[in-house]
Amino acid sequence: GLHLVESGGGSVQAGGSLRLSCTASGFTSAPSHMGWFRQFPGKEGEKERDGVASITRSGATSYADSVKGRFTISKDNAKNTLYLQMNSLKPEDTAVYYCAAGWRFWVAYPPLGSVDFDAWGQGTQVTVSS
Repeated sequence: GLHLVESGGGSVQAGGSLRLSCTASGFTSAPSHMGWFRQFPGKEGEKERDGVASITRSGATSYADSVKGRFTISKDNAKNTLYLQMNSLKPEDTAVYYCAAGWRFWVAYPPLGSVDFDAWGQGTQVTVSS
């Protein structure tokens, strides 16, 4: 079956950096896009996850305004791994971060809505202290 496994979460002080990784396995066909979402305390379910960044098979990227210039999404196709480099972290970045994959080959841009993603990882906690 499909598996997305995140790693790299943890605790860091404001201004610090973390790199999240997501290893994908079990896909019968490569997804059209992959992305990172985050879920804040008090929110539940996939629909309550906020898109952070996404990337298409061709390498086009999209970012939420709140992370532009601080976060960078990238992928290593040979390793089936997705990354999220997070710099200049702020306390408001504290959340559970999820990796996701989608199969929407008609989209012309990397989506940031959770409805456009079909497979999800289990999440990894990121805590930024002030």
